[in-house]
Amino acid sequence: MTWVYRLLFNALLLGLWCHSPARAQETSLVVIGNGKGVPTEMNMAQLKATLRGEKLRWPDGSKVTIALLKSNTPIGTTTSRKIYNMSANELNKYWLALVFQGKADAPNFFTSEAELEEFVAQTNGAIGVVSRPPTSGRTILIDGKKTL
Repeated sequence: MTWVYRLLFNALLLGLWCHSPARAQETSLVVIGNGKGVPTEMNMAQLKATLRGEKLRWPDGSKVTIALLKSNTPIGTTTSRKIYNMSANELNKYWLALVFQGKADAPNFFTSEAELEEFVAQTNGAIGVVSRPPTSGRTILIDGKKTL
């Protein structure tokens, strides 16, 4: 096992141990994307396929890079439930399995929306989920709506 996989495993496993079982309050979600590669509008099926690691490239050929808030944050828990239809723990296990099978690259996990927004703004092909429209960057419409 390479050091990268060990690091990823430890980081995701730490997320499993740190996860609070408290139910997340109802939060609206906003999908944001980098101007390079990410379409301005998607339907929910396309969004789910992308965020599940099933879609690895955008139509222009650029690589899909996923940015999520850690599952022990309220927005991370809401994202797990609303988009993945999984608990936060199930989502962590899902990504561990995909990465170790070599089917997808792990998402980039963040503790704050500001860090996630900055990453998406600076990373070609990046897509992420936050609770409010970004101060800089682009909101992706999902089924014609700005929020989920």
